[in-house]
Amino acid sequence: MSLPLNIDPQQILLHLLNFVVLFGIMYFLLYSPVKKFMDQRVEHYKEMDEKAQKDNAEAERARKEYTEKLAAVDFEIEEKKLEARRTINEQSEKSLAAAKNEAARIIDDANRKARSDSKRIIEEAESEIANIAATAAERIILKSGVSESYDQFLRAVEDGGADDE
Repeated sequence: MSLPLNIDPQQILLHLLNFVVLFGIMYFLLYSPVKKFMDQRVEHYKEMDEKAQKDNAEAERARKEYTEKLAAVDFEIEEKKLEARRTINEQSEKSLAAAKNEAARIIDDANRKARSDSKRIIEEAESEIANIAATAAERIILKSGVSESYDQFLRAVEDGGADDE
């Protein structure tokens, strides 16, 4: 049985069967591995995306934690600075007070020494004046031979010494 235009239905069926067999072979040889590869690739990228999101969340949590710690450290540093300033101020006040006390002690010692030196110098001067007066009186007596002049001089010196005290 032959159809017009020399079309043989058996040939058409064989070509159709060849096409179905070819399609089945191509499906198992090409489409299945490619689909499997694409599915694995999609799964891989999903895993990478999940991991990236988890890493981002972890990084954000760590950033917040470090920010809080940094704020706490900044606060602690500020407290340490204030404490150090207070300590420095206390030490400087103590040093200043000690220096003032030392200066007052040195001034008191110098005043005592000056008074002591002044008394000593006055006593030495009085002693020297008395010696000079005695020597002068002795010379006058020796030159004049008069005892009465000597007695007058001694009385004058005694009266003058009483006025000083």
